[in-house]
Amino acid sequence: MFGDMFGQVEEQQKAMRQQLATITVEAEAGDGAVKVVANANREILNITFNKTLLDWNDTEQVEDLVTVAVNRVLELAAQKEAAEAQNLLKNMLPPGFEGMLGQ
Repeated sequence: MFGDMFGQVEEQQKAMRQQLATITVEAEAGDGAVKVVANANREILNITFNKTLLDWNDTEQVEDLVTVAVNRVLELAAQKEAAEAQNLLKNMLPPGFEGMLGQ
């Protein structure tokens, strides 16, 4: 009984990871100087720079903007991941037990 349940949970977690990989979020810093794209698995997919908005001689500024943009996009990805996990849990519960999730 429990083996089947754990196997089902593992399958649903795998399916959720695959679904999270398809959800992308984007964040920026420096009014668009740095843009970062990630997926809901919290994997960075792309970082772009608007060269006209950056002073490439100011390494500290560039580093700070990249750090801010990465932190913002990872927070957005974590929010998406949490929402998807909540949906997964709802789908796993028997009817009438949704209230156990704090909603």
